[in-house]
Amino acid sequence: MEGMKETVEESLREMRETFASGRTRSLKWRKAQIGAIYEMVKDNEDKICSALFQDLGKHSTEAFRDELGVVLRSATVAINSLDKWAVPKHSNLPLLFYPAKGKVISEPYGTVLVLSSWNFPISLSLDPLIGAIAAGNTVLLKSSELSPNASAFLAKTIPAYLDTKAIKVIEGGPDVATILLQHQWDKIFFTGSPKIGRIVMAAAAQHLTPVTLELGGKCPTIVDHHTISKNIKSVVKRIAGGKWGSCSGQACISVDYVLIEKSYASSLIDMLKPTIKSFFGENPKESGCLSKIATKQHVQRLSRLLNDPRVQASIVHGGSIDEEKLYVEPTILLDPPLDSEIMNEEIFGPILPIITVRDIQESIGIIKTKPKPLAIYAFTNDENLKTRILSETSSGSVTFNDVMIQYMCDALPFGGVGESGIGRYHGKYSFDCFSHEKAIMEGSLGMDLEARYPPWNNFKLTFIRLAFREAYFKLILLMLGLKR
Repeated sequence: MEGMKETVEESLREMRETFASGRTRSLKWRKAQIGAIYEMVKDNEDKICSALFQDLGKHSTEAFRDELGVVLRSATVAINSLDKWAVPKHSNLPLLFYPAKGKVISEPYGTVLVLSSWNFPISLSLDPLIGAIAAGNTVLLKSSELSPNASAFLAKTIPAYLDTKAIKVIEGGPDVATILLQHQWDKIFFTGSPKIGRIVMAAAAQHLTPVTLELGGKCPTIVDHHTISKNIKSVVKRIAGGKWGSCSGQACISVDYVLIEKSYASSLIDMLKPTIKSFFGENPKESGCLSKIATKQHVQRLSRLLNDPRVQASIVHGGSIDEEKLYVEPTILLDPPLDSEIMNEEIFGPILPIITVRDIQESIGIIKTKPKPLAIYAFTNDENLKTRILSETSSGSVTFNDVMIQYMCDALPFGGVGESGIGRYHGKYSFDCFSHEKAIMEGSLGMDLEARYPPWNNFKLTFIRLAFREAYFKLILLMLGLKR
C-alpha cells in the first residue's frame, strides 16, 4: 500500500501543477481532450464490447445502446456546445446599483476525483469525465474493480489518447478508494450505492469538499390500467425492457417494482411472461441477450432476498438461480409482503415485484412510505393522477408513459434527491456540475459622498448613496411616465 500512496500523491502533485499552469482552462484544450475520448471509443468499439461481455455478459447491442452510444453522444454535445456554455452570463442588476455591472462566470474547481461504478463501467466513467474536462478540471478516474476487463481497458487506453499530466486513471479495490479519499480534492463525483455514498460524503466532509453522489433507490412504476388499456401491449414491453433489458436489472434507474390495481394484476402477469420469452427465448440463461449478475456475492444477495419463505410464496414466474454461472432467472413476484427485505432495499437484479392496490390512487401512499427514489415511472393519461404524483411525491425525476428514457436526454438534468443522490449532470448540467459559478460585480467610483468619522458612518453613507440612487431613478421613471 505504501507504493500506492506514493503513486496517488505523485499523481495529485502533477495534476495540481498542470491545473495551476492554466492549460486546462483553454477551450481548445478541452475540446481536443473530449474529441480524443470520442476517437478512443470509435477506435476501440470491438475491444470495449468484448470487455463488457466478459465482465457482465452484455450483448454488443446493449453495450452500444447503454455505454458506447451514451459516451459518443455526450462528447458530441459537449464539443458542439462548449463555446456557448463557457460564455459569462450577464446579469440585469436592479437600478439601485446603477451604473454597476454584474455577470457570472463558470470556473473549474481544480483537481477532481471521479469514482465510477461496475454496472456501466464505460459510460459511468467517461460521461462524468467529459463533464469534468469540459469545465476545465484535471481529473483522476478510479474505475471499478468489479468490472476488471473494462477497468483494464480504461487504464491502458486513456493514457494513449488523453493528456496524461491532466487526466489519470487508477485501478484497485476499496483499499485504493480509501487512500484516494484520504486526500483533499476540489470536487468528488461518485456513482454507486447509498451505503458507499455515505462513506464518500463523510470523507469529503473532512476537507469540506463538494460532492456529487449518483446513487439509486427503489424506482416504482405505476400502471393505471383504466386510462392506458388501449396501449397495454406497449406498456408491458416497456416495463419488461426497463426491468430486464438493461444489465439484467442492475441499473439505478431500472424498474424496481410495479403498482397496479388488483383486478388487473393477473392480466399484466400473463402478458409479461410471453414478453420475457420473446426477449430472451425459451432458455434465457443460454440466450446471450441477458446480462449476468456481477459477482457471486451479488447472486447470493439476490438468493437471500428470494429465500424468505414469504417471498418464495409470492413467486409466479422464474426464481431459478445458478451461482456458478452468475445467473438469476427473470422473476416475477405477486404481492410479496411490504415489510420484507426485498421491498425495503433496492433489488438491483432481474426480480420484479408486482404490488396490488384496491385503487390506483393508493399507489402514491405506498411510494411515500419509502425513501425518495431516483425515478418514478407512471403509465397513465389521468391528469389528476399525474398532478398528485408531481405534487405529493419527491424523486430525482418523473417519467410518464415510458421508462428510463430520461437518462438519455441531455437537455434534462439527471440526479437524485435524498437517499437517491445529491447533485445532477448530463449535457450542460455536467458542465455546471464541475464548475463553480463565480459572481462578478463591477462598481463605479462616481456619485460618491464625503467620508465621515467615526468609521461606521461610512457604512451609513453607503446606504444613503444607494437610497439616493434609488430615489433618483424612480423620479426619472416618473418623469418619463414609466412604471418600475
